[in-house]
Amino acid sequence: MKKILIINGHPDKESFNYSISEAYKTGVISSGSQLKEINIGELNFDPNLKAGYRTRTELEPDLIESQEKIKWAQHIVWIYPVWWGSIPAIMKGFIDRTFIPGFAFKYRENSHWWDKCLTGKTARLICTMDAPVWYYKWFYGAPSHKAMKKLTLQFVGIQKVKITAIGPVRLSKNEFRIKWLKKIEKLGFENK
Repeated sequence: MKKILIINGHPDKESFNYSISEAYKTGVISSGSQLKEINIGELNFDPNLKAGYRTRTELEPDLIESQEKIKWAQHIVWIYPVWWGSIPAIMKGFIDRTFIPGFAFKYRENSHWWDKCLTGKTARLICTMDAPVWYYKWFYGAPSHKAMKKLTLQFVGIQKVKITAIGPVRLSKNEFRIKWLKKIEKLGFENK
């Protein structure tokens, strides 16, 4: 039985991303695996890392609880929209504030290298976009995919990261969305 954490980075409860989160959740529950959730838009925290990492900012209770869930999880599923080629600001602030030195990584003394503190976990990125997926990949170079997979998750030790990109969503028909929700529920059931 796997420990699954869903992190929803969309701030709007009425979004298609919340439907995706619910579909994945249904699959996980059907599989008998353990599940925890973080809906970033519902957390109470300041997303601004005011002093960078120069000084330690006191974590709000919601961020402490989020760190506990991240430590607990074996597989972390990030669900978010691609906005302006990147992730939503609230999700970026969540990462800035939770993936801090001492929790997600540790710099080595007098070295440019670091230790990765979240090893042994896997992840899946499920993102929606208004552009066709192929266009985002080939014309823009998929910047949010690279930033999340290589520069964030692999930086902290989560080496196995798979990506499911859904688009274009903005003008999509109901059949398109239903088809994707069924695929997402299957991913949840398979714990992928």
